[in-house]
Amino acid sequence: MGDPAGVGGELTLRAWMALRVGGLPFVALDDPGRLDLLARAMGLGVPVRVVASAEEAVAVFPVALPVLAVPLDTVPVPGQPDPTNAKAVISSIERATRLALDGAAAGVVTNPINKAALYRSGFAYPGHTEFLAALTGATGQQIMMLVSPMLRVVPVTVHASLRDSIAMLTTEMILGASHTTAKALRREFGIASPRLAIAGLNPHAGEQGSLGDEESILIQPAIDALRAGGIEVSGPWPPDTMFTAKARSRYDAAICMYHDQALIPLKTLDMDHGVNVTLGLPIVRTSPDHGTAFDIAGKGVAEPASLIAAIKLAGELAHRLARLGLDRVCSSIY
Repeated sequence: MGDPAGVGGELTLRAWMALRVGGLPFVALDDPGRLDLLARAMGLGVPVRVVASAEEAVAVFPVALPVLAVPLDTVPVPGQPDPTNAKAVISSIERATRLALDGAAAGVVTNPINKAALYRSGFAYPGHTEFLAALTGATGQQIMMLVSPMLRVVPVTVHASLRDSIAMLTTEMILGASHTTAKALRREFGIASPRLAIAGLNPHAGEQGSLGDEESILIQPAIDALRAGGIEVSGPWPPDTMFTAKARSRYDAAICMYHDQALIPLKTLDMDHGVNVTLGLPIVRTSPDHGTAFDIAGKGVAEPASLIAAIKLAGELAHRLARLGLDRVCSSIY
């Protein structure tokens, strides 16, 4: 569902319009009444039909948007998040995760949530990733990979201030993110020998220590250990030069030290087709690479390309895992 005051509902409706003929079938976990009203208000003419199961959704999908009903407590106002609806938002995530764990669906695609609204309702997790890890009983390190046709990036530290991100960065975190990424590139993305580029933290990657020593103290030991373990890795790269077209041709994913170092280049290069993939979970999970967009919610101008890309990528990852015998079905659910 995502935050019902954001653009998620609009994107869901437009994604069905784009994929209903020949696309991957999906089912929305949402309030069917609000989706129907939204479709009418936007003049989209999308028929909304409540279904009882993921299997029924597959049959319905070519003719109507199938919905597993998750009723809201309050009628949402576009652009105005309401903690009263947090229970439904959380329930939609929990139910989708259970369907994926049970094999009724091949993956979970999440519309953007508003963390502040969830926090005010007592939600105890920093975001989707940590909540999904708890719901699935995932072990090891769960990380966020942003994927587009032009670039894949992984931030080692994510939703923390820049000051805190630098303070919390460790060699072990870099190693964990890199190992999880390399495994996912081999398994989910089908890259036999993945190449990782490790970003520096400081300008010019520290300039041999004159602009900072994190490269020598934290990052280089991780690179040495990865190489010793047989992973093809390069770096530390100067962050201001590693995202040019020529540089990007030399690696399959960039391991970045903090949130904006990873997300700024990806969103600058290809905002519309970026997808967030959670690595290290026992289920497939993707999402658009943007937020709730409260400023344009309800105006009918939200661009659905990132959600459509997220649905398609979830299907591709699930199909590849199915071929490896690691999954059972090839429909996507969110």
